[in-house]
Amino acid sequence: MQVQLRGISARHPAARAGAPAALGPIDLDVRAGEHVAVIGPSGAGKTTLLQVMACALKPDAGRVELDGTDVWALPRPALQRLRGRLLLAPQVPPLPPRQRVVTSVLAGRLPAMTLGASLRSLFYPSDIPAAHAALARFDLADKLFERVDRLSGGERQRVGLARALLAPASLWLVDEPLSALDPTRSQQAVATLIDAAREGGRTLIATLHQVDVALARFPRIVGLRDGRLAFDLPAADVTRERLTRLYAQHEHELLGAPPKGDEPDQATAPVALHCR
Repeated sequence: MQVQLRGISARHPAARAGAPAALGPIDLDVRAGEHVAVIGPSGAGKTTLLQVMACALKPDAGRVELDGTDVWALPRPALQRLRGRLLLAPQVPPLPPRQRVVTSVLAGRLPAMTLGASLRSLFYPSDIPAAHAALARFDLADKLFERVDRLSGGERQRVGLARALLAPASLWLVDEPLSALDPTRSQQAVATLIDAAREGGRTLIATLHQVDVALARFPRIVGLRDGRLAFDLPAADVTRERLTRLYAQHEHELLGAPPKGDEPDQATAPVALHCR
């Protein structure tokens, strides 16, 4: 799916009236099938950008086009159908704590299911082999019938990514998918996500705090700061100097931080950057 943003400005949904925009004005084009990482310090507008692209947040100004269609000019039924082709994966996956992992993963297919089929799936998982295969790609096949509340933070995050693999979407918008993972798991998870997107010809846009992972795995890097586009470059052209300017006064984020929520023996020291 192709994404075009023109003159977009948007406020956070919880912002008070008169609050400054969290994003914009910004122009951005992403070609169908492209894989893009969005980086920048906290408060840069990364999550707001994904929400705008997912048609979950109507911008205050500007135009959002998906595959050449002005999304906010569509009638409500057509907009709902379009949203069924989009996946917005939040940083904290909305997994019901008492639900079995298999049910949570298969919930990725709900946008393509009838109401009756979706209700039946809550009690009788419809495609256990598909859930097993998706979990196996993140080394979680043995958690298929576990309850979600018995998983670590990192395991829950990987279950959320496994669910994304089953979503009937042509645009994947993934927000900070690695925040609870150690460096090794982070590299593995991103590689799996990119491989799956490539296999399905999907457009993938991911926000990442792990700058090293973004530079190593994504061919195109978009830098945001204070809601504005700081740069939009091939990964090979993102220099240390550019990153230093992007993260000015946020140097601790540039260096990285120990993961939170995963198994205790996976916490590691910050990762050094390897920039050109």
